[in-house]
Amino acid sequence: MRQIVLDTETTGLDWRNGDRVIEIGCVELLNRSLTGRHFHVYLNPGRGIDAEAVAVHGITEEFLADKPKFADVVTQFEDFVRDAELVIHNASFDVGFLDNELDLLGRDKLARLCAGVIDTLKMAKEQNPGKKASLDALCDRYEIDNGHRELHGALLDAELLAEVYLAMTRGQESLIMALDDDLPAHDGDGDGMPRERKPIKVLRISDAELQAHESVLGDIAKANKGLCLWLPPEEPATA
Repeated sequence: MRQIVLDTETTGLDWRNGDRVIEIGCVELLNRSLTGRHFHVYLNPGRGIDAEAVAVHGITEEFLADKPKFADVVTQFEDFVRDAELVIHNASFDVGFLDNELDLLGRDKLARLCAGVIDTLKMAKEQNPGKKASLDALCDRYEIDNGHRELHGALLDAELLAEVYLAMTRGQESLIMALDDDLPAHDGDGDGMPRERKPIKVLRISDAELQAHESVLGDIAKANKGLCLWLPPEEPATA
């Protein structure tokens, strides 16, 4: 199974108000193991950045002035995430922004591009109702070192989220079978030919055993004033 753990940084909180993506960070998981492959890019949004957003991620307009537009990297982005399952914290936020960027270029949205989306925020709230579910809180819960995270950053947050996701889903490894694993060999002789199986012996109850069984059920019914789940209820007496 191929999964992409993804995070974005943006100019503000709502793409409907014209906010844009300014950073994308992705790391690849293959059969629940980090492969070392990643996709990371800063983007020139062609507009200003809210001061509140800069306080969160520290990315300024000056820093992005010479960075590419989303249109310049969209093909590389699509190639990296295509057909993978996305793992995102608060997925509706990132998916909304990325779908908007793709839509502005007339490209397919993520629902058509990728195999699905796992929202780790929703998963965390379901696993631990009433507890904090931010990425920092989950790092603390699963003892993942995030001391170097002074500001939000898409690639750093994606790397942390990958560790959090693996910790949250630990124990599922036994449920996953890699599609490229060799199938087990058929039971057979050394030459590969099927081995003839002996017929299964069927043991049938004897009359004596059946009578003893019915006697035990009768004793149970007597002890429970006629109630026994294994016996049909007695018909009420008629006058």
